[in-house]
Amino acid sequence: MALITPLLAFLYHLPRVYQWLLRPYYVASIFLSVAFLLVRKSPGLCENLPSQREDGNSCDFDWREVEILMFLSAIVMMKNRRAITVEQHVGNIFLFSKVANVILFFRLDIRMGLLYLTLCIVFLMTCKPPMYMGPEYVKYFSDKTIDEELEKDRRVTWLIEFFANWSPECQSFASVYADLSLKYNCAGLKFGKVDVGRYSEVSKKYKVSTSSLTKQLPSLILFQGGKEVMRRPQIDKKGRAVSWTFSEENIIREFNLNELYQKLKKLPKGRVQDFEPKYENIPEEDASQTQENGTEKVTPESKKDK
Repeated sequence: MALITPLLAFLYHLPRVYQWLLRPYYVASIFLSVAFLLVRKSPGLCENLPSQREDGNSCDFDWREVEILMFLSAIVMMKNRRAITVEQHVGNIFLFSKVANVILFFRLDIRMGLLYLTLCIVFLMTCKPPMYMGPEYVKYFSDKTIDEELEKDRRVTWLIEFFANWSPECQSFASVYADLSLKYNCAGLKFGKVDVGRYSEVSKKYKVSTSSLTKQLPSLILFQGGKEVMRRPQIDKKGRAVSWTFSEENIIREFNLNELYQKLKKLPKGRVQDFEPKYENIPEEDASQTQENGTEKVTPESKKDK
């Protein structure tokens, strides 16, 4: 099942994959991922490479290289079991393929290893994964507008994502969050995003660490009456994020989006009604389960970066 599930997901989204492959980031990633294969199999080049094969054929993989590639396949399958989107599946393949290529090139020739490592560093510094540009009902905040919007109408419930453009997890989560905004955005339930990588004061105020070691990106915080009522991932006593899967089903369940949407789709006039959805005190160690989603879609609008 660990192999069948990502394969079916890949085939289902195959038309979208073709569009991704035409982008410079993915073209370069594919080249770096298969670089060792091209070097080992290219006629005129592979004949001059060292080999530990008994038959002396330097244009074929030796037993150690096969072992490394098999280990790579096992790691990718394990990581992809927790992947939610196709972007995450493809990203895992690219990441661990590059790691395997570094090992293989250094084992082959230290000069080739250094050259490949330099190319990878240049790639990381110059190429960024393409941002999600699809339809969404999401309002983008700055350090000055987020507090103003939360206090503007305290009847409105806000689900806000704290993200950073440099985070691969945030980039792969963007399409999931956009889809949720299209399904659940209404008069009393709004969706927002703020770039804590850009606005450091926001990260300090709302206690969202931008360090990749804490794994707090992305963070989802639900605000009611201008105040935080819950967040995911949760933070333990040591300030570390509790492992949590950012799937659409988990978010719908944890934040009670179906109930919120039904209660808030018609914003009442006058004073705020006393509505407080019931949230279960789920232990930090427990894994979230899925919940059926049955809401109506709304017409998407364009991004407005504020």
